[in-house]
Amino acid sequence: MDFEIVMQELKALGKERTKKIYISNGAHEPLFGVATGAMKPLAKKIKINQPLAEQLYATGNYDAMYFAGIIADPMAMTEEDFNRWIDGAYFYMLSDYVVAVTLAETNIAQVVADKWIASGEELKMSAGWSCYCWLMGNRPDAEFNATKIARMLDQVENTIHDAPERTKSAMNNFIYTVGISYLPLHEKAVETAKAVGPVEMKKDKKKSSILLASENIQKELDRGKLGFKRKYVRC
Repeated sequence: MDFEIVMQELKALGKERTKKIYISNGAHEPLFGVATGAMKPLAKKIKINQPLAEQLYATGNYDAMYFAGIIADPMAMTEEDFNRWIDGAYFYMLSDYVVAVTLAETNIAQVVADKWIASGEELKMSAGWSCYCWLMGNRPDAEFNATKIARMLDQVENTIHDAPERTKSAMNNFIYTVGISYLPLHEKAVETAKAVGPVEMKKDKKKSSILLASENIQKELDRGKLGFKRKYVRC
């Protein structure tokens, strides 16, 4: 299936209501408004196709960029490729749910994510923290250095309230993910969540959100989810 046909298929799957929801979250034209679940049959036909993924991502069309993440071959991508993708990710649904997710399926994930976290750029930082969430929510605990993750929890505690808005959300999710999915530092994550307390995330033209990692951790503990790992990172 070539690029033009895929774009036609995506356009046909678009819904005006979904498009409005995406725009309200920060997407802009061009986009079709395709629900992620509606992409699955098309993805099954194509499977993995990195050249096609690159063509789709380069369009700047949100739906095409999202679909690119589904059919990408992460292990075929270099650090330069991921830097190019994050530079093209103009809002959090791309940075955190396309680029970070795709990066999380590679062997260079932590190296790249560390650089993004240190960049000082809102969406790069957000993607870096989000990548760790996807990683720890899927991979065995033994793949992570507990001392390093502990330092990252300290960094979150000390900087989250002054971080850029989208970065706050990803950092809050990091505390939650360590608390539920990374058993060696469960107790430290719980203490960090308490120390951080409520985090206000301001939104353009919308009411601020209050993030509370301690509450989210407790909800999952009550459901018996301690130690939870996803079977897959990507859909």
